[in-house]
Amino acid sequence: MIGFIGLGNMGGRIARRLVEAGHPVLGYDPVAGAAGTTPATDVAEVARESDQVLLSLPDSRVVEAVILGEDGVLAHARPGQIVVDLSTAAPDSTRRIAAALAARDAAYLDAGVSGGAAAAEKGTLTLMVGGEEQALDRVRPTLAPFAAKVFHLGPSGAGHSAKLLNNFLNAVSLAATSEVMVAGRKAGLDLRTLLEVLNSSSGANWAVANRFPHIVEGDYLEGGLTTTLMTKDLVLYVDHLRGLGVPSLNAAGPLASFGLAANLGYADQISNRVVDAIGDIAGGVRLHEGEPS
Repeated sequence: MIGFIGLGNMGGRIARRLVEAGHPVLGYDPVAGAAGTTPATDVAEVARESDQVLLSLPDSRVVEAVILGEDGVLAHARPGQIVVDLSTAAPDSTRRIAAALAARDAAYLDAGVSGGAAAAEKGTLTLMVGGEEQALDRVRPTLAPFAAKVFHLGPSGAGHSAKLLNNFLNAVSLAATSEVMVAGRKAGLDLRTLLEVLNSSSGANWAVANRFPHIVEGDYLEGGLTTTLMTKDLVLYVDHLRGLGVPSLNAAGPLASFGLAANLGYADQISNRVVDAIGDIAGGVRLHEGEPS
């Protein structure tokens, strides 16, 4: 039996991929629906009944509560059990949890996820995994229905570290491209042509290639990472770099951009709406002519 805790935006999609692939899944979420899984009454039931437990949770605080809390996963962990954490979390917390589970002869894999809601729906996510490679090999059949690429980064914490580094670059490209596209609109440029120029030039990045061709048509790709979660990931990145002794000189820009978006009412909307926040303070600019300003 596969257990799944956290059936929200990403977890629900991943769980459905597992169910559709024929895996028996016991799912628990205190808020979201069962996403096609067999519903569990609580975390303890998932831990007791599952040989593999997958987590998709908002942050380390929630992960620690689910695993280390009273009647949590750790309390019911047993030899040979594997916990796969698909959350974006602090590597230091990850290593502490891994050590606690290892003391009960259970394995903990930190598996950062990239690709967003669309890739989760298609089963083409990229996973960056930290932890024991032997444990990863055992769960590869479980990961296959939702992950097209699985990279082993190293020991515990390495997967979540790579995820934070990746998400920082994601935030930089999204915030910077939003600013550029709003400026392009105010400069009177044709935005579709501008995107062609950028994608053929040194300004090319993931946001230019994969997000803004949709956004200029009025499709914000709803269902992905919210502004609140993007800001959380940026704070985790800055904390991680401080622990590594690396200056985070470029974090101020995206932190300001997504902080602005949150304060202008886009906190619970997809982080792509940062372009509207920048547009708001630029005089009510919208990239798509059909969008209200």
